Amino acid sequence: MDSRETLDQGLQQIHTWEKEQKDLFIWDKIGRLPFAMLDKVMPKALKDKIGNSLNEVGQYVQYGGKFLVQKKKVAKLLQDEAQRSGYSMLGHTDCLEREAEEESTAKIHSVENLPLEVLDRVADNIAESRTKFAAAQGAATGIGGIVTIAADIPMVMGLSLKVLQEMALCYGYDPDEPQERIFIVKCLQFTSADIVGKKAILDELADYENPDKQVEVMSQMQGWREVFESYRESFGWKKLFQLIPIAGMIFGSVSNKNTIRDVAETGKMLYKKRLILQRLK
Repeated sequence: MDSRETLDQGLQQIHTWEKEQKDLFIWDKIGRLPFAMLDKVMPKALKDKIGNSLNEVGQYVQYGGKFLVQKKKVAKLLQDEAQRSGYSMLGHTDCLEREAEEESTAKIHSVENLPLEVLDRVADNIAESRTKFAAAQGAATGIGGIVTIAADIPMVMGLSLKVLQEMALCYGYDPDEPQERIFIVKCLQFTSADIVGKKAILDELADYENPDKQVEVMSQMQGWREVFESYRESFGWKKLFQLIPIAGMIFGSVSNKNTIRDVAETGKMLYKKRLILQRLK
C-alpha cells in the first residue's frame, strides 16, 4: 500500500494538472468557431448519419452494452505488471484466472494490494496503445474528406468511451455501473469544456462518493445528448482541415491522436484522484 507521503504527492500532481487546464481556454473558444462552417457544407444525409451514431453512443450512458470493454484484458495487464513489479493482485493468482475465464459475468477486479505506480504504468501503456490506434484511424478516415468524416466523429467518440472505461478499470472502478457511466461522461465533458465548464465539473466531482450527491448526478443521465453535442462541437478547426481529401489524412491522424491522448489523460487523472482520496480516508 502507498504511504501517506506518496498519496499526498500524487494528489498534489493532480491539483497542478487541474490548474494547467486553464491554459486551454482561448484555444477551446477558437476551436468551436469553424464548426458552424462545417455544418453548412455537410450534406443533410451525412448529418443524419452522425446523429444516428450519436444515438448509438448515447445508449452506453443509459444501458451500457456494446461499448463496454472486456474486463479480463485489463485485469490481465494489471496482473502482468504487478508480477513484474513484485506485487500480488487479489492475493491469489488463481482467483484472478477464474475471474478472467468468466468473461460474461466477470466482476470488477481488486487493485487494493497494488500501489499507484503499478496502476499508472498500466494506464500509461493503455493510453499509448489507444493513441496510436486513433492516429491510424484518423489517417484512414481523413483520406476521403467530407465523405469519411461522418464516420470519423462517432468512431472517435466510441474510442474515447472505451479508453475511459479502461482507465476506470485500471484504478479499480467498474464502468458497467450506472454511476461510473455518468463519471465517464463527465470526463468526456471535461475534455471538451472551457475553463468555466472545467471548474464546474471539478466542483461537481469533488465529492462524487457522497451518497446524497449520487442521486443528483444520476438524474443527469437523461442529458447525455447535450454532452455529446458539445463534445462534437469541440472538434472545430481540428476537423475543418480534415475535409480536404488526402491532406486530411495527416491532419486527421494528428487530430485524433491528440483527442484520445487528452481523453486518456483526463480519465487517468480524475480516476486516480478518486482512488487517492479513498486511500487517504
